[in-house]
Amino acid sequence: MLLRTLRRATTTAAVAAAAASSTLTKQHHSHLSISRSFSSNTTKANLTKAKRSKSKSDGKDRAEELQVTDTEFFVKQDEELRRQQLAQDENNPALDVGPNGRPLFTSTSSISLLTKKDASTYMKFSMEELNKVLPEGLPMGMVKEFEESSRSAMLIRQSFLDLRDNFRRAVDPSLVVGSKGSKVRKQIVLDGPVSCGKSIALAMLVHWAREEGWLVLYVPSGREWTHGGLFYKNPQTCLWDTPVQAANILQDFSKYNVSLLKKLKCNTLDPIPLGEGAGVGWPKGIDKMPISEDSTLYDLVQAGINNTHAAVGVVVRLRKELSDVKDVPVLIAIDQYNSWFTFSEYEEPVTVRACRPVHARELATVNAFRSMLHENDMMVGAFSHSTAVGKLRQELPDVPTDARINFPRYNLDEADSVCHYYLRQRLVSHDAFSEENWKKIYYLSNGNGTEMRYLVPFMR
Repeated sequence: MLLRTLRRATTTAAVAAAAASSTLTKQHHSHLSISRSFSSNTTKANLTKAKRSKSKSDGKDRAEELQVTDTEFFVKQDEELRRQQLAQDENNPALDVGPNGRPLFTSTSSISLLTKKDASTYMKFSMEELNKVLPEGLPMGMVKEFEESSRSAMLIRQSFLDLRDNFRRAVDPSLVVGSKGSKVRKQIVLDGPVSCGKSIALAMLVHWAREEGWLVLYVPSGREWTHGGLFYKNPQTCLWDTPVQAANILQDFSKYNVSLLKKLKCNTLDPIPLGEGAGVGWPKGIDKMPISEDSTLYDLVQAGINNTHAAVGVVVRLRKELSDVKDVPVLIAIDQYNSWFTFSEYEEPVTVRACRPVHARELATVNAFRSMLHENDMMVGAFSHSTAVGKLRQELPDVPTDARINFPRYNLDEADSVCHYYLRQRLVSHDAFSEENWKKIYYLSNGNGTEMRYLVPFMR
């Protein structure tokens, strides 16, 4: 009886358990089905939204591209119309009127003949002439001015005339007698705020000196001497040789000065020490290059260009030779001169994981040309704030204490001429141009030439 009762209870429990299990299984399958359905619907909805958002984004991008294209088209169209109008204006000299009815352009044909009467007027140049006299390259400020004004003309500034006359008196002492000008300096460093015209003044000084028949070493980018190319440590000098830059220096120097270099004899006949060439290692079986007695400076320069092992040695020797030239005045003009007083792009490994930055003065080429302490040598350097060198101390090594002068921005009279020139070049309309408006632009830009050129078209 007891056994039958136990068996009946066990059977009932098993049936109940089976029923419960069946119910749970059905519920689980139902839950999975709902979850899959929900997940599927959610994914489809997300994909639909993504497609819609992507299509909207693509449509917006296309609209922006079309808008930019249309803007560029209208800008080019307006610029072409302006150029056509300027071409027609060339036949009307009555438009060449500056402040107070004075002539806007000087009639003087040469920089050498410019006087104080020509200050605050514009001088016209031809690009063919500029590229011939300055084959090393034009400063970017000058190129931008020509492009945006659509004319190759530069403002004659009194600060430039003072700079030119300083070197003119340095060559001809008779001009100093009775002169009320400032002290004559043979070494000058042009400093001043950004976009005040230092590089343009330096280029115009080189133009004038070459017109006068001087031998000029012009470096439009001193920064290129300290960046790029290959560099090797010379165990003989403990300086760094940069043969690629040295060859470029010699090529630039010979572009304009060939006729003069062929007339000048070498004064130092000591052999040129050879160094490691650009990517070819050290020379084999020879460590010096002889200089013959009848060699000219042209022969010296060509030897450095043709022999990569001698390039750096020739540049170093050239600095000494330039100091010894007596037949013609010699001028060394360096733009971006401040890049020679900071670190170069090169680094010297000191450990497996560390490198030491190489200072510009450790480069053989910079070390030869940086110093202004050669008493009788004429040298001018211009600081450039576009090289991100940073502010340097007032007293610089290898530079005379009184050599550094501040080059000013436009004064009020110069700004008046500049704005009338931009009016003449149709950068601003006659209806919007007024004395009050151009003075607003002058004071807003604080005499910055680049900013004035940018702001003039906004006259209203």
